[in-house]
Amino acid sequence: MSAVLKTARGEAGVELAEVDVPEPVPGFARLRVIATGVCGTDIHIARDEYGYDAPVVMGHEILGEVDAVGDDADRHWVSRRVATETYFSTCGRCDWCRDGRVNLCPNRRSIGSFENGGFAPYVVVPIGNLHGVAGESIGAVLAEPLACVAQCLCDPAVVNPGDEVLVVGPGAMGQLSAQVARAQGGTVTLAGLPHDDGRLRVARELGFSTTTQTPDAESFDVVLEASGSAPGAARALSAVRRAGRYVQVGIFGRDVALPIDAVLYKELTVTSGFASTPASWRRALMLMEQGLVELNPLVTESVPLAEWERAFENIRAGNGIKTVIVPQVE
Repeated sequence: MSAVLKTARGEAGVELAEVDVPEPVPGFARLRVIATGVCGTDIHIARDEYGYDAPVVMGHEILGEVDAVGDDADRHWVSRRVATETYFSTCGRCDWCRDGRVNLCPNRRSIGSFENGGFAPYVVVPIGNLHGVAGESIGAVLAEPLACVAQCLCDPAVVNPGDEVLVVGPGAMGQLSAQVARAQGGTVTLAGLPHDDGRLRVARELGFSTTTQTPDAESFDVVLEASGSAPGAARALSAVRRAGRYVQVGIFGRDVALPIDAVLYKELTVTSGFASTPASWRRALMLMEQGLVELNPLVTESVPLAEWERAFENIRAGNGIKTVIVPQVE
């Protein structure tokens, strides 16, 4: 089957190549991939700014249908539409695994970076990773990034009813963060740059206030930095009120200079969340089931596997919100 493969260092080391169709062993399921979202992390992997083992099939935001299982005891999953957690394996023995914080396991191996992922017609994942999703909505491809946002925002909740919330960065993570913050009772403004007009228009259609202006200093109770850019983080640190909360949602992918003294001078609470946990998946799926988040409007383009380069370029250029790759079963 054809797959988008990271084979060598640098962005030139990403290519469309042929790989074997995987077969599930006991404890694993094979998914026929319906769609896989292209994430900023995929660009970081392409640029060698995020860990990986080459060669590896990229892609971790997967919506699929269970095609085969490795054990008859798991046959009830066959033909079910699912989203999947990203961990292929964790050690199960470290302090973090024993505390249920598997996202922090130093030996964690995830699909799309250390094990073959979803930029291909088929992918094999552990049975325990599967979550059934209802309906035919393409928006369920965003279940995994929604779980990552829930990891940042939900346990404990960083937004209280009545909080004024600023989200910096109107990409997929920013749009999801805005929706989760609103579900927690916040009054949310989504900030972007002038060239983000298309993304901000989607946010307005979802009922959010938007701005392309630099926010006033100390004007928000909570700021959620989802741009993954140093200027965005600096604006967020300026905009948060004294004794407020700053949450890092985006990944910079490199060392950046920030006005970190603001944390001291304003006595800020600074938090984040890395990847997802079973608890954050429960939060995400409940938000979806209760209709507290709208995911379909965030999928702004679908491209076939052969046009993966266009999908990657959309992320680099900030075109649209979420581009998904739709593999054709071979």
